[in-house]
Amino acid sequence: MAAGIYSARQKLQTLLITKEFGGQMTKKAVAIENYPGFEKISGLQLSQKFEKHLRKQGIEIERDSVSLIKKADSLFYITTGNRQKFEARAVIVASGADPRPLEVPGEKKYIGRGVSYCATCDAPLFAGKEVAVIGGGNAGFETAVALSRWAEKIYILERSGKLAADEANQEMARRTKRIQTITNVDLKKIDGEQFVHSIVYQDSKTGKKTALRVEGVFVEIGNVPATGFVKNLVEFNNRDEIKINPGTNMTKTPGLFAAGDATDIKYKQIVIAAGQGTQAALSVSQYLK
Repeated sequence: MAAGIYSARQKLQTLLITKEFGGQMTKKAVAIENYPGFEKISGLQLSQKFEKHLRKQGIEIERDSVSLIKKADSLFYITTGNRQKFEARAVIVASGADPRPLEVPGEKKYIGRGVSYCATCDAPLFAGKEVAVIGGGNAGFETAVALSRWAEKIYILERSGKLAADEANQEMARRTKRIQTITNVDLKKIDGEQFVHSIVYQDSKTGKKTALRVEGVFVEIGNVPATGFVKNLVEFNNRDEIKINPGTNMTKTPGLFAAGDATDIKYKQIVIAAGQGTQAALSVSQYLK
């Protein structure tokens, strides 16, 4: 959205292709307390403000996904999921990242029936229930705190022997009196019938197996960049993030730029992603000139 706003301000003929607005900001950010100008705002509210600002620029918006980008001579050819085709002299990839799956038995089977990747979306469905959050980083703790408004008991399960979350997030979790942390967890499977009723894990230090009764499993073990549609035009790092020139946001392909969580920028924050979109748009303007 930031790239779209700045492209319009640079008087570029701009098309924004997206299936949805907000991305991880709306799905994961329950309460944002570090975006300048807003002491506290929900991810959905901030996304709506971004979108309103974007739409006032009058750029063309296509509600679709991108399946492939090719380049021939000086033009890019973009194909969408609905088989629409577009041409452009420059492209900004700001596709973000998708939740990283657990890849354990039962995960796919119970998606939408107890397994969730979005606490903001699904937390009210677990009112009065016991749930597990997989992942002991900041995202896991923030998810657990958000769930504490609804769920009776929340378990945070961390694979390593140490919690990675900031002390501030751990303190918020302690204050809820509803959150219990378990470390050294090697998750083995998710069980259920119609819906999830338990998870089975093994203590990686003692070897002891435990069946934990829960009705919900929230996955917070990181993200996978949504970048497959440009795999022939860019270089990736070992996390499948697009390598960019940090000064211009250009990829190895002239005219192809990338911004935000799809790239190899070190810090994944909303304010940084917005700045990245801005820098990419300004770089596109200079490139086209």
